Parts: sequence; structure tokens; C-alpha cells
Amino acid sequence: MAIRTRLTDLLEIEHPVVLGGMGSGTSPELVAAVSEAGGLGVQGGAGRPPEVLGSLAAEIRSRTRRPFGVNLLLFMASPEQREALLQVAPPVFSTSWPMPEDDLRPLFERAHSAGSRVMHMVNGVPEAERAAEAGADVIVAQGTEGGGHVALISTLVLTPMVVRAVAPVPVLAAGGIADGSGLAAALMLGAEGVLMGTRFLATPESPWPASFKQAIVASDGHDTLLSDILDIAKGNLWPGAFDRVRRNRLLEDWLGREGEVRRHRNAIAARMRQAVAEDDAENGELNFGQVAGLIDAIEPAAEIVRRVAAEAEQLLTTRSGLVTDKSPA
Repeated sequence: MAIRTRLTDLLEIEHPVVLGGMGSGTSPELVAAVSEAGGLGVQGGAGRPPEVLGSLAAEIRSRTRRPFGVNLLLFMASPEQREALLQVAPPVFSTSWPMPEDDLRPLFERAHSAGSRVMHMVNGVPEAERAAEAGADVIVAQGTEGGGHVALISTLVLTPMVVRAVAPVPVLAAGGIADGSGLAAALMLGAEGVLMGTRFLATPESPWPASFKQAIVASDGHDTLLSDILDIAKGNLWPGAFDRVRRNRLLEDWLGREGEVRRHRNAIAARMRQAVAEDDAENGELNFGQVAGLIDAIEPAAEIVRRVAAEAEQLLTTRSGLVTDKSPA
């Protein structure tokens, strides 16, 4: 038995489990591991030179013959990067965070012409409607529980709102999901599957430094906050997003001092880069979500995909017994 949804049929995958296309948190190894296990691996392409997008896709194709995706953050993607990804023609052309003036329809039409399905992440109903009208094949509804850049509506509320707004376009739920109960709940909300980021960061295949992964395992889920401090330091201007990060020494040093962050941003950015090189989680950028409180170990990506699907299947089967016929005989 297996969970079959419109998403699994559309993308020709076994399990309705998708890897979030995180810029610093994905690699061909991780993408291929998720796809080989029957989910959909998605490579983050943000900030990658056009030629690197091609080499990443080529490496993924050398590791798996199954469907995969490559993601672009549209607000920072240059015309050359967009063109490069269109030429790569991944099975899934994944996008998120466009600027308000960005016309999505021509881009999505070109992706379709190249043979790709289009998956677009949104943080609210208006953006979901915009993506559906532009021709997106799959829409990801990301709640504020998620790690990295999010808005302010929870997954539990946003998912059914988006499902209702864009029907019959399939919707994935994202944010606050790490196990089979999350997948089962998303399906009950009307989603066709889930997209997970934080759960896949805590894997051997993730390119994150070891101490960063251990920070996820150690987290109780209460130690993240929404901030724009690290974006200011890196000179990034996200369109309407907050950054969910773990509260570590780096954040503690600069909370409430945003004006000074702007003056010292080069030094702070250098500190973050050094933290990656030195495997120093206390001074690094830890973009992970509240769901870290449900993650207790670093586990192989394939094992996670299969377990999440199996747990959800069991829950959906056994919990159906809660519905009983109490009508008079």
C-alpha cells in the first residue's frame, strides 16, 4: 500500500514528500537521496552562477534517474540565472518570492515549453491566486513555523485557505512538518503532500556543518525568532519576508541594534562565513524552523522519506476507527 495523491500522479513520484529547495541546505547528494527514496528532491539555486546551475543539475542526473527540482528565489534571480535554469529543464521548475511587479506567466510558460512542471511557493492567498493564474502546476503554502524566510500565517490556517483559493491546482503544505502525523494532517487539510526543510537539514547528506545540524537536534523548538538582522548584514532585501533563525550568540550580540548592524554589516557577514568554515553554530546563520523540537536525531534522508510516508499511512488507516455509527438501531 502507499499514499497516492494528485501530486504523486502529476510528478510521477511514490511518496507525497518534497525536499525544500534551500539555498545553503541542499546538495546533489541530498536531492538524489530524497528522489531515490520516492520523494521529490529539490536543489536550491539561489545565488548560484548560471553555469553552476547547469553543473548541479548534471550531477543530480548522474545520481538519480527519478524526478527532481531546482529552485530559484525570483526576487534575486538575474535574467541569466532564469535562462540557465530554463535551459537545464529540470523535471520540476521551482520558484518562490517574486517581486510584486514580476510577471510570472511568461516564465511559467517557458518552463512548460521546456518540459518542466512548475512549483511555486507562497505565503498568502493573494500570491497563491497570482501563481495559479500564471499557470503553476503545484503551489506550496508555507506557514510561519518554517525555517528561513516566512510570513506570518500559520500552516494550519494557510493550507486550507490556499487549497480553497486555487482549486483544482494541487497544494503542498510546508512549515512545522517533520513526521508522518504532519503529512497526515496536511492531507486532512486538503493538501496533496508536504514540503519539508528543517527535517532534511538534520541528515548526513545535508551540506550544513555538523554543529549546525546538532543545533537542530538540541533545539526544543522554542529557541527561534523572526528577525531581519542577518538579512541586513548580508545586504539582502526580501519582499515582505521575515527570517526565522535560531537565537544564538550571533543574534544575541545584535538584537535591538539594527542601526548598528547596518554600519557593521560587512564584519557581521564575515563572521557568519567564518562560522561555516569553523563549524561554529553559535556564530552562524541557523535558518531552521520550530519543528526542530520534533527532531531528535540526524538520520539518512531516504529513511526519513519512507518513514514519514509509512507513519502517515498507518495513521490515516488506524485513526479512521474514531468515526463510529451511533445512530439508533
